[in-house]
Order: sequence, then structure tokens, then C-alpha cells
Amino acid sequence: MIVDIFQGVSGILISLINVYIWVIIIAALLSFVNPDPYNPIVQFLYRVTEPAYALVRKFIPTNFNGLDFAPLIIIIALQVLIVIFSSALRAF
Repeated sequence: MIVDIFQGVSGILISLINVYIWVIIIAALLSFVNPDPYNPIVQFLYRVTEPAYALVRKFIPTNFNGLDFAPLIIIIALQVLIVIFSSALRAF
């Protein structure tokens, strides 16, 4: 029974990580087109992604020639988490 609960929670966590990856991708793509900053969707995307960007920027310089690589670093880290959780699911 505990294994089933762990698998369910891990599955939900993997799904949430995948959704956050897509939010980061959308926010990064929007930064290229310079959207209206007063749009509620744009504000939501920036509010959700900026804390993670700030955490990465604190430890790693991510701005190279005008391109910010913080979204890429975060996506790679989240993909590593997905692999870890998936392997933990298969172990049970």
C-alpha cells in the first residue's frame, strides 16, 4: 500500500514538473517577442518563473551576449529530477 502511495505521489510530481517545464518554455519564447507587460497571462508567467531564474542567476552567470540561459539550466535540472523520480518509480 505504501508503494502505491509513493508511486502515485511521484507520478503527480513528475506531471507537475512537466507542466512547469512548459511554463518556462512559454515564458522564454514570450521574452523574444516583447509582450505587453500588463497582460495578466504574461504577469502570471513572469511571477511563476522569476523566482527560479533569480535562484539560478545567484549562483551562475547566465547572461551571455544578450541571451539568458537561466531557462535552459532550469529545464535541464528539472529533466534530471524527472529521470531520478522515474527510476525511483521503477525500483518499486
